[in-house]
Amino acid sequence: MAEITTLSSAVEGLVRDGSSVAMEGFTHLIPFAAGHEVIRQGRRDLTVIRMTPDVIYDQLIGAGCVSKLVFSWGGNPGVGSLHRLRDAIEHDHPSPLEIEEHTHAGMAARYTAGASGLPFGVLRGYVGTDLRKHTTVAPILSPFDGEELTAVEALNPDVAIIHAQQADRRGNVGLWGITGVQREVALASKSVIVTVEEVVDELDLRGPNPAVLPTWTVDAVAPVPRGCHPSYAMGYSKRDNSFYTRWDDISRDRALFARWIEIFVTGAPDFTTYLSAVDDGSVTTVADV
Repeated sequence: MAEITTLSSAVEGLVRDGSSVAMEGFTHLIPFAAGHEVIRQGRRDLTVIRMTPDVIYDQLIGAGCVSKLVFSWGGNPGVGSLHRLRDAIEHDHPSPLEIEEHTHAGMAARYTAGASGLPFGVLRGYVGTDLRKHTTVAPILSPFDGEELTAVEALNPDVAIIHAQQADRRGNVGLWGITGVQREVALASKSVIVTVEEVVDELDLRGPNPAVLPTWTVDAVAPVPRGCHPSYAMGYSKRDNSFYTRWDDISRDRALFARWIEIFVTGAPDFTTYLSAVDDGSVTTVADV
């Protein structure tokens, strides 16, 4: 059954050096607070997994937490490149980064296979592309009609981390809106941490596309209001578009990025302190610090 605890305790207990960690959220409900806590606790040699690594993984990679990235697309959405990711791939800074690239469909099939207790998933993707030569997939023939398909290995991360709108006091988690693959990654992973906007007596699932993760599928629930900033939680917060634009400048420069991490992540005791800086505007004007 899920334990309602603090984010620092959840990360300390479940995320270890060398872990494979999947932080999911498709433009929505991205677990930035948890990413900051992983950086704050100095985790190293992580294999990070995400369908769409964006700013949260740019921060983890630039902070030296990551040795391998498994993904299907990477970028600062609506803005451009992830400069800390590029620096790691092109110049081994702050350390070499191994990458394993898939398609969105391939990643979804891998999570679904992992959640289903199967060794692999099957799809029509990859056939006829060069991606087969550069990633971990295998051709497979349909036993029914001989069609050539692609098998993708199941994903079973050590830890899944997601953000959601609510949890009840028993540890059941409710989320709605754009849910991406949060359900699949939670069911596929060995341990699950969920940060939530609030803990309630009863889940309110009147939003679109409601989903529930039963308490027995979750290890730790940590209340962190606005814990997905600068992304958004439908019904609770709006996307901070200006942050994503400003991040392009912050992340281009190694020294400026390091200063940003020092001020707003490692130098901050918790995400509440970071949010105070967001509210007064200093988090996006660090270039002037």
